[in-house]
Amino acid sequence: MIKSLKIAMLAAGLAGLSLTAYAAGTPSVELGKKLFNDLALGGATGTKTCASCHPNGKGVENAWKNPNLAKQINTCIVGALKGKPLPLESVEMKSLVLYHQSLKPVTSR
Repeated sequence: MIKSLKIAMLAAGLAGLSLTAYAAGTPSVELGKKLFNDLALGGATGTKTCASCHPNGKGVENAWKNPNLAKQINTCIVGALKGKPLPLESVEMKSLVLYHQSLKPVTSR
């Protein structure tokens, strides 16, 4: 039991470090896609990612039109993923917004 607890704590620490490392970077579509598939997004500890509800971005193709997209992303992080909202100006949030914008249908570009 103690060994399992240590492993879980180590995994949680590594997940936290990986998200902290994102903060030092530059927003990008690639980072947004990685975060979209990250179980630990917003400190979530469940078994869902954004892609669990939206595989390959399905269902969010028109999200780029939403002037409050960052707030909507946080609503999903808090509600569906049971995580904490990301700061709206963070590299993580800007990357998630860029990823959503990259899903824009070709006919709308």
